[in-house]
Amino acid sequence: MPIDVSTKDCTALGDAELAAMADLAEKSGSGFDLGFLSKQQEDWVLVTDAHLGDELVGYAFYTLERIGGTPAILMGILTIRSGEDSSAILNAILHDQYRKAVLAFPDEDVLIGCRLVSPHGYALLENLVDIVPRPGYKPTGEERAWGRRLAKRFGAEHRLDDRTFVLSGTGSVDGYVDFTDPNLNGKFDEYKNFFEPLDYSRLDCVCAFGWVMAEDLALVGRVEED
Repeated sequence: MPIDVSTKDCTALGDAELAAMADLAEKSGSGFDLGFLSKQQEDWVLVTDAHLGDELVGYAFYTLERIGGTPAILMGILTIRSGEDSSAILNAILHDQYRKAVLAFPDEDVLIGCRLVSPHGYALLENLVDIVPRPGYKPTGEERAWGRRLAKRFGAEHRLDDRTFVLSGTGSVDGYVDFTDPNLNGKFDEYKNFFEPLDYSRLDCVCAFGWVMAEDLALVGRVEED
């Protein structure tokens, strides 16, 4: 069965759609309840959802914006149903976001910023370049500055350790990438060290980012035209 993906303004979400999103999040244990999602509806501009038939299997709240002039996709929250098709659902959502980005930022490289709570979250960044943080690499001063910019945009300006990219939590649920795929079989285990310092009782996360090149976005645009 094909994955049906659509994107619209967060303000266009109805009560039934928000309730379905809260139900999906409850199954994963993310803590994204109806009240939290209603607040996210105010904080982010776009929402992409994925359905298999009538069943909601994933969604993302995000924005396309410029940070200091640099085009970016900022992922507020993302929840994917855990199962055999998790990665396919994630890729379908990302493809639709890239489709939007190539229209908003033609011929430009675009930064993708997100908050991760497990190595599986790196699946979101897998096909990007200059991913930070990454194993065996010491971020530059400019990359650390990008971490601080993203933390500020995520409402956590003074809670980022810009050497480890750990974003300290407050104990209250905040946005992050809620994604696990049982088929990954340790694929992203090399990233485990970044998550060892996290205090999950405090709801810490890792602030991570990477770049999608203009030529890769252009490929998405050409596929859409075909």
